Amino acid sequence: MKVFSISPPNVIQPIVLNLPTFKRKPIVLDDKISRWRGIADLINLSMSGRLRLEWMIFFETAGNHNAYNTSKHFSIAPKTFYKWHKRFNNGLVKKLEDETTRPKNTRKWQVTAIEECRIMKLRKAKIHYGKQKIKKLYKTEYSEVISTWKIERVIQKHDLYPDPIKAEKTRSKLKNASKKNRIQKLDILEEHWFLLHLDTIVIYWGSVKRYILTAIDHHGKIAYARMYTTKSSRSAKDFLYRLHYLIDADILNVQTDNGSEFFAEFEKALAELSILHWFSRPRTPEDNSVVEKFNQTLQDEWLNDGNFTPVINDFNRELTDWLEEYNFYRPHQTLDYLTPIEYLEDTLRKQQKLLPMYSASAIS
Repeated sequence: MKVFSISPPNVIQPIVLNLPTFKRKPIVLDDKISRWRGIADLINLSMSGRLRLEWMIFFETAGNHNAYNTSKHFSIAPKTFYKWHKRFNNGLVKKLEDETTRPKNTRKWQVTAIEECRIMKLRKAKIHYGKQKIKKLYKTEYSEVISTWKIERVIQKHDLYPDPIKAEKTRSKLKNASKKNRIQKLDILEEHWFLLHLDTIVIYWGSVKRYILTAIDHHGKIAYARMYTTKSSRSAKDFLYRLHYLIDADILNVQTDNGSEFFAEFEKALAELSILHWFSRPRTPEDNSVVEKFNQTLQDEWLNDGNFTPVINDFNRELTDWLEEYNFYRPHQTLDYLTPIEYLEDTLRKQQKLLPMYSASAIS
């Protein structure tokens, strides 16, 4: 029989010190309006998204949860507010951002290897044939119908063009065209010299060709014109500098069509003068209707009365006399039958500024 002896456990008791206690600061939560705006800053919400957020904040506060009062305050349709309020769902700030318009299902490469080889064979044999003709040959040769879209994709992929350099220039031109500032994107202000419209009139006189560059202020309708022997960017540059000298004020924007004279040296001059360049859409003269109307007036009221001469200096001298009549004496219906200069003087008188434009001779 074994005997066990049990001794008390050696347990060290903790030493309790009388240290000062530290109280944790209470956590104060922001109100939901502050949280919403904080989230908007955190996710870098766009301006349109922030505006919609203000709709929701007004609805929760001053709008007293009345959708119709909120819609009336922001001049929007109630249907529009309900749409975004449903997406917002009482706090989903990110949902107020514009959704992408990119389609969910995009076209993918659907040309089989056999179709690709057949198209390449036909295109190389008839390099100058277009898509429709290749389609016809394909059906005759292989007794199958193929879409022109597939033919185009194969031609682009393998660069099957008669003149690859010309094709590359065309692609580059189309690519650059999409990057142009179109006039529809400009928020036009009704101010003098905010936007000037420029255009070119082509005059045929037997075997002689002359070009009249024209310009008119969008707001005040003050106009200027000058004839040149060539339609070049250098002529447009000269015209721009003369126009800027006559106005003697900052020009913020100019609008032109897509003519070759409004590139190269003309754009360099715009950069030097810190002027933004806006373009009309191709084959859409309605986008530049203000200067088109002036061109019509110039032709109907002066050119068609036998005032044309191919001699540049003589023509520009007489044209200057008519421009003085147009700007200083001819009443304009859109200006409440004031002349452009009278309208400008009236505006500057209210602003207590001096008249910035004077008539000048156009002799070279």
